[in-house]
Amino acid sequence: MNLSVPVLDRFFNNEDTRPDFRLSREALAVLLDLLHQDRRHGWGATIETLVFLFWLACGASYRVVSGVFAIPRSTVHRIVHRVTEEVVAIRHQVIHFLSTPEDLDAVSRGFAGLARHHAFRKAAGAIDGCHVRIKPPSGLDGHCYKNRKLFSSILLQAVCDHQGRFIDTYVGWPGSVHDSRVLRHSPLYRRPLYPPPGHFILADGGYLCLQHPLPLITPCKRPLQGVGAQRFNGHHSRAGSIIERAFGMMKSRFRAIFLQALEVHHTFVPHVITACAVLHNICLGAEDIMAPEDDLVEDVAEDEGENGLEATGAPWWDQLSAEVSALEDVPGDHNYF
Repeated sequence: MNLSVPVLDRFFNNEDTRPDFRLSREALAVLLDLLHQDRRHGWGATIETLVFLFWLACGASYRVVSGVFAIPRSTVHRIVHRVTEEVVAIRHQVIHFLSTPEDLDAVSRGFAGLARHHAFRKAAGAIDGCHVRIKPPSGLDGHCYKNRKLFSSILLQAVCDHQGRFIDTYVGWPGSVHDSRVLRHSPLYRRPLYPPPGHFILADGGYLCLQHPLPLITPCKRPLQGVGAQRFNGHHSRAGSIIERAFGMMKSRFRAIFLQALEVHHTFVPHVITACAVLHNICLGAEDIMAPEDDLVEDVAEDEGENGLEATGAPWWDQLSAEVSALEDVPGDHNYF
């Protein structure tokens, strides 16, 4: 490896790493520590991680990365696949459910703050799906990946906390599959370990409002009846839209990955997406925050779902809605706690 190439020269001379690698030095240090690269000999492992991050930063072009680092294209391919798998292997250290009552309380307070109403103090996450563009796969099943916006994609389902940190991800379904069907097949639904009893997850109108096996609270279905329903939807949207901001932050950081069709085999795409989600959480933890750009935040208009799903059906929805409608709107600077 030629350490005199400009991108490595900037790194080893302690210049800002974000233009080349999209991660701050603090976030990069956390990543290297999680990968246990201090246990390896020489600079090889660190440089391989930089090659992988540069590939994410500039897009899935092995040829471009090969030219920048002055290494063979086949070596770039091998490095990218190996480091991607290493990052995916540490995902459970970085993406995980809230583990302590103190963490849960902090997140619940955070959602109440986002909603501007204390009735959302039992919210423990927000869920939604995100389409990631891919090259149309060849073969008979290629059409399955074409979504309703007529481009080929793979779906990422994610749950985040009030700060946009992912606490659960599930990725790999073709873009033609509806969000609610992906949810029904996900471990989050089939092995309900989260949220704790008495808490719920916020979801948009594309999901069922459920109590079992997974407690989900969705907006009131349109047309809205009465001021209470409108008020409820307003508070719900303020809190639930954090998942769209989380997707927007990740897309802003890795624009080259999420704004063009990934030039890799579609079976490798879920690994790349998971690695990006891991890096997103590491960056938030290191206070390396990249604000989402307006054009990268998903359209949050309510989706009626694949079967015209009702936004009622759980007894506590009526109780929550009544509690919201019975109280006046809370100003943005109010202390809810």
